[in-house]
Amino acid sequence: MVRSESVRGVGLFAAILLSNTPEPPVFHYVLIYRYDRSVARRGETLELAVLGLLHEAPMHGYELRKRLNLMLGWSRILSYGTLYPGLKRMLRSSWIEERAVSNNTSRRPRIVYQLTERGENEFARLMSEVGPNAWEDDNFDIRFAFFGRTDMEIRLRVLEGRRTRLQERLDRVQSQLALTQKEMDQYASELQRHGVESVEREVRWLSDLINAERNQQVPPAEKPQET
Repeated sequence: MVRSESVRGVGLFAAILLSNTPEPPVFHYVLIYRYDRSVARRGETLELAVLGLLHEAPMHGYELRKRLNLMLGWSRILSYGTLYPGLKRMLRSSWIEERAVSNNTSRRPRIVYQLTERGENEFARLMSEVGPNAWEDDNFDIRFAFFGRTDMEIRLRVLEGRRTRLQERLDRVQSQLALTQKEMDQYASELQRHGVESVEREVRWLSDLINAERNQQVPPAEKPQET
């Protein structure tokens, strides 16, 4: 007999019953590591954002964190405890390098991070991807922030993929809305309506962007904000 228990973000514990006798059962616990895609996606999003910002100019850690928080938005505030392990991984991959520069306000030199040639190639590879990962919630905003460095064909495919994904989500929610509203109170129903309207606004915004790209016009100024 096998019994399993999930451990979020770590892996899977499997307890294997070795004895079927009336004696107390003997279990052996085996830790089976499971690849957690949600954790991996967050790491990939951070790496793409760092590569894109360093593609603009070298930055020290404080400035990099400040720019990342502006880009990621208030709902995903980035701590140094998340940033610096990510930078260490990128240093080991030789995507970035660090150099010490003199600091007028301190005797200690300031560490500045800059992109390597290998990092430039990785950034170009990531920005050329047009699969589902490019238009999922975790990655789309970061991809869009660096759209100026991609070809129109890639931009169109990502925008169309994002619109299709949101439209599917919208259709699914709207089909369930009439069935669930009778079971909801006023506030839960209002929250659901607000979510639907937010997705509808983004779908319209994406359609405007797609039309602008196809017509080679200046795109709309900004993504609609969630309220």
